[in-house]
Amino acid sequence: MSSIIHWNPNPIALDLGFFELRWYSLLFATGVAFAYFFIQRDFKKANIPIEQFERLALKVILGGVIGARLGHCLFYEPDYFLPRPWEIILPFRLHPQFQFTGYQGLASHGGALGIVLVLLWVFVGQKPAKRPSFSVWYVLDRMALFVPITGACIRLGNMMNSEIIGKPTQADWGVVFTQVDALPRHPGQLYEAICYFLLFFVMRRLARVPKPEGILFGWFLIFLFTIRFFVEFTKANQVAFEQSLPLNMGQLLSLPFILFGGWLIWRKSQHS
Repeated sequence: MSSIIHWNPNPIALDLGFFELRWYSLLFATGVAFAYFFIQRDFKKANIPIEQFERLALKVILGGVIGARLGHCLFYEPDYFLPRPWEIILPFRLHPQFQFTGYQGLASHGGALGIVLVLLWVFVGQKPAKRPSFSVWYVLDRMALFVPITGACIRLGNMMNSEIIGKPTQADWGVVFTQVDALPRHPGQLYEAICYFLLFFVMRRLARVPKPEGILFGWFLIFLFTIRFFVEFTKANQVAFEQSLPLNMGQLLSLPFILFGGWLIWRKSQHS
C-alpha cells in the first residue's frame, strides 16, 4: 500500500493584511522561549542572580541568530552575498528583482559558532570583574539539556516552509512537497526534528548522573552533529557546488563539532 503524503501547507500562520506571522518564525520563537524558560529555571535553582542570566541570555540569542545568518550566507551562498553584503542584514533581496524574503537562510553551524564566540567574549574577553560568577561550562551544560527542543522546532518550521527537502525516494512512502515538485521525497526535516526530540530525553537521562562540568556538553555535540551528519544523507543538496564535494556542506561542518565534543569529554575526564 502506497503511503505518499502530499504536503502543501500555507507557511503563513496569521495574516492580518498589514502583518504576517509565519509558522517558521512562530516555531523558531517557541523553541528559543522553551530553552530560555527552562535554563532560567535551572539558574534560579542554583541561586545565580537572575540579572546575570538575563544579560547573558540576550547576548547568546543575538550571537546565535547573527551567527546563523552569517553562516548561511558565507557557507552556502557566498557567490551571491559577498558582492551584496547589505542583503545579509536586509529582510529583502534586490537581485534579480525586489523580493521581500524576511530572514530566510539560517545555518545551525553558524549559530553554534556565534554562540561560542559570544561566550568566549563574556568569559574570557572581558575584565575579570565583569565576568559572570558562574562558569562557561555550567552554561553550556544547561544549553545541552534544552537546545535540542529548539533545534526540533526550527526543523518543523523548515517543514512548514517546504524547504531543506529530502532526496527523491522509490519507496512506497514519502512526502510530495507540492510547492517544489511532484516527486515523493524523504522528509529530512521531520527525521531531524524527531531525532532532536529523542535527543532531549537522552540528555535529560545523562544528566541524572553527576559529571564534571563540560562533559554533558561534549556528549551533546557528539550526538547532535552525528544526527545531523547521517540525516544529511537523506537531504537534497541546498546549493549547486555541493555536487562536487565528497560530503555535503552540512556534513563537512558537523565533523569539527563531533571531534571537539570527543576531545572535550576526554579532556574533562582527565581532570575529574
